[in-house]
Amino acid sequence: MKLPFYKYQGTGNDFILIDNRSLKWQPSTSDILFLCSRHFGIGADGLILLSVQNGYDFGMTYFNSDGKESTMCGNGGRCMTAFAHFLGLIKSEAYFGAIDGDHIARILEISKDIKKISLKMKDVNVDEIIADHLFMNTGSPHYVSFVKDVEGMDLVARAHKIRFSERFAEEGTNVDFVEIRKDHLFVRTYERGVEDETYSCGTGVTASALAAAIRNPDNPGYFNILTKGGELTVRFRQNKNSFMEVWLEGPAQFVFQGEIEI
Repeated sequence: MKLPFYKYQGTGNDFILIDNRSLKWQPSTSDILFLCSRHFGIGADGLILLSVQNGYDFGMTYFNSDGKESTMCGNGGRCMTAFAHFLGLIKSEAYFGAIDGDHIARILEISKDIKKISLKMKDVNVDEIIADHLFMNTGSPHYVSFVKDVEGMDLVARAHKIRFSERFAEEGTNVDFVEIRKDHLFVRTYERGVEDETYSCGTGVTASALAAAIRNPDNPGYFNILTKGGELTVRFRQNKNSFMEVWLEGPAQFVFQGEIEI
């Protein structure tokens, strides 16, 4: 069959988006592996299906590039909101369902193919705070560690040891390394399912900001974050190690569209 697709990216985290409302396509693992392949397919960090979901503007189903359905993707959620706006499903605000529950997203600015979108993430309780790391679930599990030279480190080698340690080998975890700078955080993320560093990770940036808030209790209620793929902002309301009203804000950009034989 010929599959119509759309390519979007959010701070370098790129996705294949499918309007699955009438198509009702059920991708196999091999389909996803092929489509996400950067050498033989379209190339992406993940595949996302937009579907009809009762009570919502749309439903979102996310698959990592390894072909497996995964947990929430923050950058993907922002890209899906931009896609839903393109399809005429929403105007300035979206209410959609994902694997981790309900989400609200707001379109703040529109400039050509780029939309600035704020996505409400789940409430988060940080239960594990160790000397060298924090662990939490921001829609996906994240192991967050603070370092002094995040740009110069061998991230993949260091993250790989954590991701495939005895504790995380079966279910996996994303691994974030964070450097606190004067007016922003610099974050690099290794994503499970991609099994490599991505240019940006929305749930990882969120986890990094909340971890930084715990380390810096006099924070202003937000952090500006720099990733390899661009800039994001995380805003939140904090009560010690619990966070509410968590919003991930940044760009979502249409790249191209087409059809591919599968």
